[in-house]
Amino acid sequence: MPQISVQQLFDDNRDKLAIVWVAGLGAAEKVISNDDEADRSSLALVGHLNFIHPNRIQVLGIAEMEYLRSLNFPSLHASITRLFASPMAAMIVANGEQVPPILAEFCEKHHVPLFSSPEHSPYLMDVLRGYLAKALAVSTALHGVFLDVLEVGVLITGESAMGKSELALDLISRGHGLVADDVVEFYRVAPELLEGRCPQLLRDFLEVRGLGILNIRTVFGETAVRPRKTLKLIIHLQKASGENLAALDRLEMDAQTQDILGVPVRKVMLPVAAGRNLAVLVETAVRAYILQLRGIDSTREFIERQQKMLEEQSDL
Repeated sequence: MPQISVQQLFDDNRDKLAIVWVAGLGAAEKVISNDDEADRSSLALVGHLNFIHPNRIQVLGIAEMEYLRSLNFPSLHASITRLFASPMAAMIVANGEQVPPILAEFCEKHHVPLFSSPEHSPYLMDVLRGYLAKALAVSTALHGVFLDVLEVGVLITGESAMGKSELALDLISRGHGLVADDVVEFYRVAPELLEGRCPQLLRDFLEVRGLGILNIRTVFGETAVRPRKTLKLIIHLQKASGENLAALDRLEMDAQTQDILGVPVRKVMLPVAAGRNLAVLVETAVRAYILQLRGIDSTREFIERQQKMLEEQSDL
């Protein structure tokens, strides 16, 4: 289960949010996770002060601080006691509000990190929600080459020695970008959104038989690599033979998909044979995919034209 420590959250967002650690320093290794709910939204992890359904990270903005200041001491003490009765990963006082001594006292007592930030609470929560969505995303690793082709994230898969890396090199030379070669890490950052990244060790590198390992950033420049990309299309290379060519749906009326982390991804089967320009075929497959997203389907247009012609002939 993906998880991060409060210390990591603090370090990664300290500069952007100008966070100051006020109390609860001894709880730096407290873990933030999505618990056992795989589909639990990061929105439930971060939110304004909530006594009914406590967030894992409680944010106190102007309205929350005014509410606490409006309580007499017995009511304030009772409310905060009830608040700390539920599990809490951290508490943040936003908008540059002064931290009440009683909050610092309870955070020290219950080992809850307490931060303060001058940023407005809505902005602070947006930043942390985006950060946690990526940090706690469910992930998997797949074998293939992941590229940015015409601004579309394309995963090229296939058996070993099918020419995936050579095809990737050809596409890169045509102006497209490399995200990852050999091993691609995919993270489900939203219910229907997969983000592909490259493991740190393999970043910028592409292995091509006969040439060895190439640093694509060095050979082709900064614009030839991408740090991450959203997966939209899978192109699977397969050896061209009589059997699998006969099995192919030439009109592709039924679009194939592959399930990755519960997200269906459009999949195209591309036979590999001598003389076929795979780079052009991949570019064309991506262009066709983009057109289909816009409601333009060449196959259906051809079938409708053919059907219309048959109907006209039958009327003669």
